[in-house]
Amino acid sequence: MTGARKTEARPAVVDRADWEADRAALLAREKELTRLSDAVAAERRRLPMTPVPEYTFDGPDGPVTLRELFGDREQLVVQNFMFDPTWDEGCPSCSNLADNVPHLAHFGPYGIAFARVSEAPVDKLSAYQRRMGWQGAWVSSLNSPYNREWGWTTDEGQVPGVSFYVRTGDDVFLTYTATARGVEPLSGFVGYLDRTVFGRQEDWEDSPEGWPQGAAHEANKRHDEYEV
Repeated sequence: MTGARKTEARPAVVDRADWEADRAALLAREKELTRLSDAVAAERRRLPMTPVPEYTFDGPDGPVTLRELFGDREQLVVQNFMFDPTWDEGCPSCSNLADNVPHLAHFGPYGIAFARVSEAPVDKLSAYQRRMGWQGAWVSSLNSPYNREWGWTTDEGQVPGVSFYVRTGDDVFLTYTATARGVEPLSGFVGYLDRTVFGRQEDWEDSPEGWPQGAAHEANKRHDEYEV
């Protein structure tokens, strides 16, 4: 790809037997990590929930309530997508995460609906969604206190992340949120990078001398902006 960082640095070369021994040692650590992840997920399922008031958003076809975003399903996942009302395009990192959302049909058997909420006017959201080719409802909180009341907009600006809700009848409850690096498990793209020899190529990573590195998210663009 044009613009990719280049380097002559490479890992040490060993024979296959030595490589398989080192790979087996790393696999043991990876299994430890998997078991820890399972244990944390078990704790996550035991978190209490908190009630959420009814909010009304601006949808492409008119007002849409938070409850209506569930449709007939019991759970709702909301990507809180950074898109300032003055912008003409959404946040590149939020766009990257949006590219990693699975086909929404996969959520159906689990009773999960999916939506995005942003502060930009709904016409900007709809135009950007058509450009990016994403599925799912995308509504505007421009005329709602939702972002401020739940910390998705602060005096310092907007905050990206994902909210997880469940409903009982018409009552909606928040069960979990993830922000910053907490959303990384939701991005298959990051998982691929972490398994390549050069990783994410960001300067915070612990990498061998000579590995290509730059500022965090420096290489991240919207998917139609890359030169190939």
